[in-house]
Amino acid sequence: MEKEENFKTESNSISDENNEDIKSDIDKENSHGEKEDSDKVETLQKTSEEKIIELEDKLARTFAEMENQRRRFEKEKEEAYEYGGYAFAKEALNLIDNLERSKQILKNDQSLKNSEALKKILDHLDVINKDLMSIFSKNNIKPIESLNKKLDPNFHQAMMEIEDEQKDPGTIIQEIQKGFMIKDRLLRPSLVGVSKKSENKDKKDEENEEN
Repeated sequence: MEKEENFKTESNSISDENNEDIKSDIDKENSHGEKEDSDKVETLQKTSEEKIIELEDKLARTFAEMENQRRRFEKEKEEAYEYGGYAFAKEALNLIDNLERSKQILKNDQSLKNSEALKKILDHLDVINKDLMSIFSKNNIKPIESLNKKLDPNFHQAMMEIEDEQKDPGTIIQEIQKGFMIKDRLLRPSLVGVSKKSENKDKKDEENEEN
């Protein structure tokens, strides 16, 4: 009888220990599960924040690109309005050149020299030239002033040097082909001849300096 009671007591003790172990394991599993859930929530929060930041960055870039495109479009539209006739104007300058060449050919024709016919033809060509220049001026196309000015590579192209003791070196003393501007843009440069000191003068100056 005592043995049975002892056995029951031991059995109950073992059962209690087992229950405690099981409870401890369950608690550990629950604690581990809660930690995993917490980690998952934190990971999801970080991922969401990163996605929001990424989307905000993409949105900002998109807006910036749209603004740049708008500005480019406005600039192109403005230039098209301001300089739309650039190519046409450049081609039209050939008319001015041809008129000038025609005048020179007629003036050099000995059979027409000092004749009334030559005078009338030249007068007509001058009228046409003035009309063209008037049309150009109304469309903001104006000739570049060159004679007696210093050579400026932004507006002039030197084609030759001419000895001239009266002018400072680099002064434009001959206009071979007239240049033009359309508003503030160069249509074509003036082809010019510029002054230079004579070589004999330079040698004399060098000799005087040596003496």
